[in-house]
Formats: sequence, C-alpha cells, structure tokens
Amino acid sequence: IIAVLTVVSVLVVYSSTAKMAYDAHTARTTAHFLRQQLMILIVSLVVMVAVQKINCRIYNLFSRPVYILSVLLTVAVYFIGATTNGAARWIPLGPFQFQPSEALKVATVLFLASQLAGRQSKIDKIRIVPSLRFWTWRSSREQRRIWREGTWPILMPVVVSCTVIFPAHTSSAVLVFLASWVMMLIGRVRFGELMKLVGLACVGIVLIMTLNLGRSETAEGRVSTWIHLWTRSQTDTERSMIAIYNGGIFGEGAGQSAMRVEMIHPESDYAYAFFVEEYGIVLAIALLMLYLWIFFRGIEIFRRCGTAFPGLLVLGLALLITCQALLHIMVTVNLIPETGQTLPLISRGGSSTLFTTIALGMILSVSRQNDEQSHDTPRSESIYEK
Repeated sequence: IIAVLTVVSVLVVYSSTAKMAYDAHTARTTAHFLRQQLMILIVSLVVMVAVQKINCRIYNLFSRPVYILSVLLTVAVYFIGATTNGAARWIPLGPFQFQPSEALKVATVLFLASQLAGRQSKIDKIRIVPSLRFWTWRSSREQRRIWREGTWPILMPVVVSCTVIFPAHTSSAVLVFLASWVMMLIGRVRFGELMKLVGLACVGIVLIMTLNLGRSETAEGRVSTWIHLWTRSQTDTERSMIAIYNGGIFGEGAGQSAMRVEMIHPESDYAYAFFVEEYGIVLAIALLMLYLWIFFRGIEIFRRCGTAFPGLLVLGLALLITCQALLHIMVTVNLIPETGQTLPLISRGGSSTLFTTIALGMILSVSRQNDEQSHDTPRSESIYEK
C-alpha cells in the first residue's frame, strides 16, 4: 500500500506543479518540485523503517514527553510561526517549514492510547465529563474524583490538542476529536460519557461561531460557498468537480490535465480531483480502496494484539490516516465544505508526509511484534477484559 501511494505521489506532484514551475515569479522547473518531493519521500520512508524497528513499549514510555513537546511547539507557532491566509501554521527551519500540528495529531493518539490502556481494569467505572455546575468541582469529593481519574488523564489531552490546533486549522481539530472519540469508544469508556462529550462539543462549536473566535469567518465563508456552489464566481471545489468530469472512466492521461492551470492547489488540497482527471475514475476508486485497506488492516492488527496499548494505538493511527483521506475526497466532490486537508502520503508537503509515515511505521511496528509475539501481556491492560 505504501509503495503504491508513494509512486502516485511522485506522479501527482510532478504533473500538478507545472503551473507553479512556469510561474514568472518562481523561475523554477518541474524537475525542482520533483526532486523536492522525492527527497521528502526518501527521508520519510527511511524514518518509517527506523520507527517500525522500535518496540511499542518505547512508544508508551515516551508518550507523555512527546505529547507535551508537540503541544508546546504548536503553541509556539502562534508567536514565531509563518502566517499564510491569516493562519499561523509553520515554524521556518531554514529552507524548510515545520508544521507542529501534524506532530500533535499523532502525539495525541499516542498519549490517549497510553492513558486508556493503563486504566482498562476500571475504565467502565470511570466518568470523564465533570458536572456542569463548576462551583462544585472543589467542594464535592465525587467531582474531585472524576477530575482525578477521568477528566485530567483522558479528556484533557484531547481538549488541549483540539484547542491549540483549532485557531490555525479547524478541520484538523475536528479530525483529532473524531479519532479520539472512537478510540475512547473502543477503549470501553462509558457510552453515556461519550454522548455528553458530543453534546458539549456541539455547544462549543455554536459558542465559537457566535463569538467569532479563531477562524470562524473563514469557516462561515467556506460553508456559504459550499451551500451556494454554482451560483457565485467559480471556486476551487467547482473546478475540482470539472476535473473529475473531464477524467471520465480512464482519464485524460498522465500530464494531460487542463484544470491544473485553473485550480489554486492541485498538488495538495485537490490532489484527488487532479488524479481523477489524469487517470480516470477506475484508478481513483482503486486509490480510495487503498486508504480503506489501511483502516481494515489496522482493525486486523488490533484484533491480534493481546494488550490495549498497541491495539488502541494502531486503530487510532489508522483511523486518523483514513479519515483525513476521506475528508479530502469528500471536499473534491462537494459533499462537505472545503477543509484544507491534504491527501495522506500523496499531496505535496513535508510535515504531513513525514508524520504520516511515522504513523505507518508505528502500525508496522505493532504488526511486526504481533508476528514475533513479543508484546507484554499484563492482565490489567487487556482490552478484552470484562
């Protein structure tokens, strides 16, 4: 799966960056972007191979410091980061730009898996959502116990991650919340608590939109564009749908895209539509199946794990990758408003590709240890324990 996705990435980036290469302000050739993407892929794949050699017990051991570091770097972006389209997302590192929110997405899944795994013996008795009567949090022994056993260790990492990601990349915050929610569901957190969490999240979104916090104006504009598509000036989503139509069943052929000149970001935000135009809907469906295959392979690896931590880690990471791909694809066919999510391992970009391969390396590490039967199996961590 990884080999096919990397080959597709090279093809998509090489062809889709033609407009950028011939821009009078860049003075670069298509070979420049090809070399850049090849270098990113080579480095990322080397990192993936190294990561899959690490025992998952090491991931568990370093989950907390990795999570804290990722949060601090993401917060630092708002003070020292580069700003694009009104959002601070990158920390300049010489010729490269590092996007800490990509690291935080993986770190959140890693830390949450560790927290859930260590509480499997009593997880079905733990409450994670405190009372809305905040004035009782200090005076009530029951509320202090909820904060100590559930809110601080399980819920707060997710809340913190979503909060620090939200101002710059709203859809990534939603993605982290969805993946975390499913992990808590699989990790046997009480269903009633999870439904409370959904209700509070909905109230929070309404409050944020009402107070116009973060990138609320951008989100409202994208929703408005989504609703009124075809009745306003041509948008990127409209162009992506035209590209898909042009592709037909077998595509226009490699390097023959016409809409790459019209789309603003065919190499990243609309990579799937660009792929359909050049290679057709048949191969595009096969590409979609590869992402779904990653998820189903994650489920299979999860079922073979004897302990909670590696199982939850694999499921969370597979869910993160697959959901991001599905969000990207749904945008291109106008099922949801524009999100800015890239197509994992295919779209042009350094941080996204690097941390996607790190996530895949972790999944491969757990799979390797399943084959070697080298997981620890302490009874208290079994996710199947009743």
